[in-house]
Amino acid sequence: MNCPRILLLIAMLFLINPDHAAAQQNKQEPSAAIAALIKAAEQGDAKSQFALGSDYYFGIGVFQDYDEAMKWYRKAADQGEAMAQFTLGGMYANGTGVAQDYAEAVKWYRKAADQGEANAQYNLGAMYAKGKGVAQDYAEAVKWYRKAADQGEANAQYYLGAMYAKGTGVPQDYVLAHMWWSLSAAGPKGLVKKTAAKDRDKIAKEMTPRQIAEAQKLAREWKPKKAK
Repeated sequence: MNCPRILLLIAMLFLINPDHAAAQQNKQEPSAAIAALIKAAEQGDAKSQFALGSDYYFGIGVFQDYDEAMKWYRKAADQGEAMAQFTLGGMYANGTGVAQDYAEAVKWYRKAADQGEANAQYNLGAMYAKGKGVAQDYAEAVKWYRKAADQGEANAQYYLGAMYAKGTGVPQDYVLAHMWWSLSAAGPKGLVKKTAAKDRDKIAKEMTPRQIAEAQKLAREWKPKKAK
């Protein structure tokens, strides 16, 4: 099984984004490789459990089955597999194969976020910002956005910039807003990249040349931090 591809698919699917697309069903009969994966998962290997859950979720080599996906994700998550915890959070947040439950989503996002999983940190920040599953708390949103942004997560960098631009949960600071938007705009292609560049250029019109130079310097000198 192509694990890096599965991780990418999971991250793309469950990052909080109204434009995410549902995975397509791929009705294939279980192969020898799937049988071996099932055996390893049944023996308690957490990574195999996560991989098997992903196969069932996306219908890769097996019939798509959200119940089976949830079953194996939970087994892996209960053993501390961060990506399984993140994925469970996404399933509860989106109501995929289970009744939508924001509080349960927050629970699983937090477990993964506490292990340093950047995608989960970003989603947890978004839950605090929107007051879904937890009391709305902008300071907590900033805290989790920052943890993800420090690791280079482009969505978190964008929203952290927005918090600084508006002075929400932090003192208003156009220099830091410009810096974080510049970093987000330099990230992977996508809607957030274009939006970050647009908002950065817009806020620059409200800044002095000295402030812009400072923000650009901060962005150039920024380096991603290890998960914590």
